[in-house]
Amino acid sequence: MEVWRQVRGGRFAAFFRPDTLLVPVPGSAVEPGARWVGQQLAGCLRELGLGQSVHSLLSRRHAVRKSATSPAGLRPTVRDHYASFAVACVRAGLGPPARLVLVDDVITRGRTLLAGAARLREAFPQAEILGFALLRTLAAGETVGARPDPCEGVVWWDRGDARRSP
Repeated sequence: MEVWRQVRGGRFAAFFRPDTLLVPVPGSAVEPGARWVGQQLAGCLRELGLGQSVHSLLSRRHAVRKSATSPAGLRPTVRDHYASFAVACVRAGLGPPARLVLVDDVITRGRTLLAGAARLREAFPQAEILGFALLRTLAAGETVGARPDPCEGVVWWDRGDARRSP
């Protein structure tokens, strides 16, 4: 509900418009038929009216190490995520999407979102592609506030890895 309140208050207008297709980011495992967190979150956003529809355009060809339980130096790279992703076709009748928002639960560096966006860019070169994460890890020097602290930021490729701000 907090995301809905923020959008209705004017925040994140670029992310959630009526023409937005929400694309859940798959979990690290390959589990046919399983509903992963990004898929559940995208469904909730759609139910709140924050997108046109949910399309599972990304899937995993093979599993990658789970970032949340991996030591920092052993987390999957952008290249690992990219190699593991496959893109599905958009359902007939929709035409090429104009706006895609990748939906994930947590963003740390942005490797998963960056790899997913790169795969989608290949399949849908004309689409505007954005990423949304419900939570973000804190950078060095950041502190937890007393209330939600939503923000907009940028993820980019720099010297062989993903970077994000904030």
